[in-house]
Amino acid sequence: MPSYEYRIVLVDDLRSFVDGRSADVARTSTAGAELLERCRDQRLDELWLDHDLGEGDTIWPVVEVLEHAAFDGRPLDVGIINIHSANPAGATKMAQALRRWGYRVNIVSNSPDVAYFDNLTVT
Repeated sequence: MPSYEYRIVLVDDLRSFVDGRSADVARTSTAGAELLERCRDQRLDELWLDHDLGEGDTIWPVVEVLEHAAFDGRPLDVGIINIHSANPAGATKMAQALRRWGYRVNIVSNSPDVAYFDNLTVT
């Protein structure tokens, strides 16, 4: 019997998981949107989203993939979307847009689960 693999996707230009958990990581909105398109028929247990992705890039193309899927009647199978952005206005807008389409969303700004590469220590 095949075992279930817990699947996490992180879209963030600079941060990673502090505990080193296994995740598919996208550093730009283009890479994030492409990753979600590839995962369209798979279960994502957790989707972690940052708003500002550097050099003028934002998460909105990724949010649009989720919105379009829901609009088409085939929302992505995501257990929880965690918005960990340090941009409060952006995080609120993302949450409102995604909740409108029925996605389960938590705003977890300042989450201890993610940190900038420079703040990670290896022991």
